[in-house]
Amino acid sequence: QVQLQESGPGLVKPSQTLSLTCTVSGGSITTTYYAWTWIRQPPGKGLEWMGVIAYDGSTYYSPSLKSRTSISRDTSKNQFFLQLSSVTPEDTAVYYCAREWGDSGSPSHDYWGQGTQVTVSS
Repeated sequence: QVQLQESGPGLVKPSQTLSLTCTVSGGSITTTYYAWTWIRQPPGKGLEWMGVIAYDGSTYYSPSLKSRTSISRDTSKNQFFLQLSSVTPEDTAVYYCAREWGDSGSPSHDYWGQGTQVTVSS
């Protein structure tokens, strides 16, 4: 069974870069045709899809976050990463990593990490 685990600092200062790691076990991040995503949920709000890195390393980002977001991976460690630059308190959220599959226009997420709280505050 695929398992995902988020890790990284729980507190980030405004204007700095938020960096998170997702460690995947039970499946390779290079296996066709899955992709690996970051999704967040601000307090009191719904889930927000942030971006994805596919099995071949291709990336795609939410238009609203594209200018600040970078997703990368280390296949030797079966990990993928999130960097969100120039953060503000509006970026405070629970951040999830998840596996994505299916139609690119209507993807499904079958495995999720437990989520990690990130607070942006000085």
